[in-house]
Amino acid sequence: MDVIAAAEGLHSTGLEPDAGAAGAGAAGAGAAGAGETVARARARGPWRKAWDRFKRNRLALISLVMCGVLVVVAFAAPWIAPHHYADTDYEALLAGAGADGHLLGTDQLGRDILSRTLYGLRTALIVAFGAELLALLCALVVGLAAGYRGGRAEQGLMAFTDVMYAFPSYLFAIVMVAVLGRSIFALIVAIGIAGWVTQARLVRAQVLSIKQREYVEAARAMGASGPTIAVRYILPNAIGPMLVTTSFAIPAAIAAEAGLGLLGLGVQPPTPSWGGMISEGTRYLLSAPHMLLAPACVFALALLAFTWFGDGVRDAFDPRGDRR
Repeated sequence: MDVIAAAEGLHSTGLEPDAGAAGAGAAGAGAAGAGETVARARARGPWRKAWDRFKRNRLALISLVMCGVLVVVAFAAPWIAPHHYADTDYEALLAGAGADGHLLGTDQLGRDILSRTLYGLRTALIVAFGAELLALLCALVVGLAAGYRGGRAEQGLMAFTDVMYAFPSYLFAIVMVAVLGRSIFALIVAIGIAGWVTQARLVRAQVLSIKQREYVEAARAMGASGPTIAVRYILPNAIGPMLVTTSFAIPAAIAAEAGLGLLGLGVQPPTPSWGGMISEGTRYLLSAPHMLLAPACVFALALLAFTWFGDGVRDAFDPRGDRR
């Protein structure tokens, strides 16, 4: 009996460590799996989620590719254009599409329409991106200062913003071009200064919301200076809405540049501008319609591409997109 009891005791003690080790291993594996799940959830931050939403939008992806192609073509215009935009062929005045050496024809001075359209794309994107960069810098400075400082600084800055908002932006751009002259630099300054007001209001609203959050209060309690808090803790969390407004402001700036060119206030000839080319094309609409069709079609394509891209960015930063 003693031998049997001892054997049973050894058998039971031999089993219990194995069962305990298996249970501990299962618990450890479960904890490790839970930790990996939490790590993956933390890794999917707001930027990763926005990109995932953007990728699910096929139209947004197509527009992103289109915008990339337009930017590359604009950058490479001096190398891929068959002619310089100012070269003239007096033997092919108002030549139609498919003429020898001129795929899209020529204008009233014998200049190649395709080359001028490509250079017009270059002008439009330089003005649009430059103007939006200037508008964004003005909006960040005014919005951050007004939202974070508060008090009289906020009242003064927002009063100035309201005055600028009350003034018609397009009329302001016309006045600026008339004062500064017809050049790419003048167009960038005119369109940029005329378009920063709405973005400044958005930045201020974001700053007022973010500066009350716990991590900002913690940084303030640890002795971080005001500029450090504004630039390091507040600004990165306000970029999302700013990207949305910027993506819509770029096609608006392209349209503004073309509109000023249509009024004769664009870049100085012979530098091509889509607005100027469309204006010239309307004069020869019946005798040479290719002068109008080429720049108008590329202008419409660029506006559609950047507008669809803006729609995709807006939807990407909309949290409700996860529930659709």
